[in-house]
Amino acid sequence: MSKHFEGKTVLVTGGGSGIGKAVALLLGKKGANVVVNDLKIEVAQKVADEIIKSGGVAMAVAGNVGKPEDVKAAVDAAVSKFGGLHLAFNNAGIAGPLGPIADIDIEGYKNLMDVNLHSVFYGMHYEIPEMLKVGGGAIVNTSSILGVVGDPNAVPYVTAKHGITGMTKAAALGYAAQGIRINSVHPGYIDTPLLGALPKEAYDGLIALHPIGRLGTSEEVAHLVAFLLSDKASFITGSQHVIDGAYTSR
Repeated sequence: MSKHFEGKTVLVTGGGSGIGKAVALLLGKKGANVVVNDLKIEVAQKVADEIIKSGGVAMAVAGNVGKPEDVKAAVDAAVSKFGGLHLAFNNAGIAGPLGPIADIDIEGYKNLMDVNLHSVFYGMHYEIPEMLKVGGGAIVNTSSILGVVGDPNAVPYVTAKHGITGMTKAAALGYAAQGIRINSVHPGYIDTPLLGALPKEAYDGLIALHPIGRLGTSEEVAHLVAFLLSDKASFITGSQHVIDGAYTSR
């Protein structure tokens, strides 16, 4: 595999599982210095060890992305270890409370906003100054198909993901002339072990929402993220990239 990212350092939040793990592993294979960030150090370390075992370079950092001091610590660790920060994938998130808005627990709503939305602000707030020091960089933020359309039973999640969509556009406009590209990805339902544990009727119901006839994979999203972070996407910034098997085309 070509080493398109050799000499570049990337911070991946939520890198211990799912899409974050797939991105961390792929960028490690492509030559990046990968900083794997997750809530639990043992989860992040397992992915970092897998990258290292495959001949890549990686380190693990634990932290709660809903806390600005933890996000700053992750960025500082990347710079201290590898001498700078060039790329970031702000990906960590949770499902949060579900149900009609009148029934949503307010503390649950606040917690989801901290982890899913405010964390992206904290990430860019601390990542961008370090990228400016190395002459520019690229950021991808994970939104969702629910950052494009609505769902009456997922109001907090929809709100956070729409917020990421707008935040990405605004930040991209602010730093386009300074060599930092910022885009968002919007996955449909991704086939993970968690979804595989659903009753067959519920699992098949999710598939039916996607005209392509199946769910997506973490690896498919990872290849899109890697492209957006690469120099091949040098004219792409401030845009939203849906990867959803035509879910939002209905």
